[in-house]
Amino acid sequence: MADIDIRIEGRAGRITLTRERALNALSYRMCLDVSAALAAWRDDPQVALVVIDAAGERAFCAGGDIQEMYETGRQGDFGYGQRFWADEYRMNDAIAEYPKPVVSLMQGYTMGGGVGLGCHASIRVVCETSRIAMPEVAIGLVPDVGGTGLLARAPGHLGEYLGATAARMGPDDAIYAGFADHFVPREFWLDLLAGLVEHGDAGLAAGMAQALPPGPMAAAAAEIDAVFSAPPGAFDAGLAASGSPFAEGARAALAAASPLAVACGTANIRAVRAAGGGIREALKREYRFTWRASERSDFLEGIRAKVIDKDNAPRWKHPSLADVTPQEVAAMLDDLGAYELVL
Repeated sequence: MADIDIRIEGRAGRITLTRERALNALSYRMCLDVSAALAAWRDDPQVALVVIDAAGERAFCAGGDIQEMYETGRQGDFGYGQRFWADEYRMNDAIAEYPKPVVSLMQGYTMGGGVGLGCHASIRVVCETSRIAMPEVAIGLVPDVGGTGLLARAPGHLGEYLGATAARMGPDDAIYAGFADHFVPREFWLDLLAGLVEHGDAGLAAGMAQALPPGPMAAAAAEIDAVFSAPPGAFDAGLAASGSPFAEGARAALAAASPLAVACGTANIRAVRAAGGGIREALKREYRFTWRASERSDFLEGIRAKVIDKDNAPRWKHPSLADVTPQEVAAMLDDLGAYELVL
C-alpha cells in the first residue's frame, strides 16, 4: 500500500493518501483499500472516527487515475472501467453512509475522484489553498462519484453551473455550495489532527473553524440562476446575453466542454434533485453514463486531448450543446437492466 497509509492512531482510523508526486490521484487499488479499512473499522470500538487526509501541499486528491482506463478502453476492453467505477462508487457510498464520523481535510486541488473521497464525509474541512471542482465534462464525462448529489443540493441552479463549466471553488464557495463545512487555516491542521486522534471528538473541527465572507459564486447567484435554469441548449445564449465578466468566463469554459457530457450531466443533476438529492440515486444515474462512457461517449477522446496527447483540441461528437438531441441523452442515461449498479 505504498500509495496510501492506513492505520489506527489513538481513537482515529487514519487514511492518508501518499501519492504526492501524482497529486494523490486515486487508483483502483486505493479505492479497494479505503473500502476495506472502512469495513474493518465499522464495529471496532477503538475507532471513534475516521480521518481522511493527504500528503503534500498541492493536492488532497486531484482526481482518479485514468491512464489504465484509457488504455483498456482503446483496446475495446470496457470491463476494466466499468469495474473501477462500480467499486469506486461503492467506496463513495460507504463514506457517505458511514455510521461513525468521517473527517476529511482537503488542501489544494480536490477534484473529481477527490470530491468523491472527501466531500461525502460528515465533517469536511478546507483551508486557504483549497480548490474544489467537478471537472469531468472537460474530458467527456459527466460529474460522477456521487457528485451529482452534491450538485443537486447546491443553492438554486449553482449545481448546473458547476457541472457544466467545471468551475473551481475556493474555500468560501465550497462551503456555500455544500461541498465543505468548515474553514480551518492550514497552520492549525496539525493541532486539529492531534485532537482528533487523542479525543476521537469530531466536533473539534467546528470549534476551530473561522468564518469567511461570501465568495464570487454567492455574489453571482442571481446571474447563475437566470442562465442555468434553462435547458442546456440555451446556456450559451444566456451567458452571451448577460455579457458580464463572470458570464464570459463561464461561456469560455462551457465552449471547451463535451456537449454530450454537459447535456447528460445536467439531466442527471435535475433528476437527482427531483428525487431528493440522495447519493445512491446520484451514483445509480451516474453509473448508467459511465458504464457506456468508453464505448459511446466523448470520454476516450477527452482523455486523449487533455491527458495523453495534451493538444487540448478534442474532437467532440457534437459541435455544440444545441446539437445534442433528447434521444441521445436518454440513450446514454437509460436503465442498464442486469448491469445496474448494486450498492
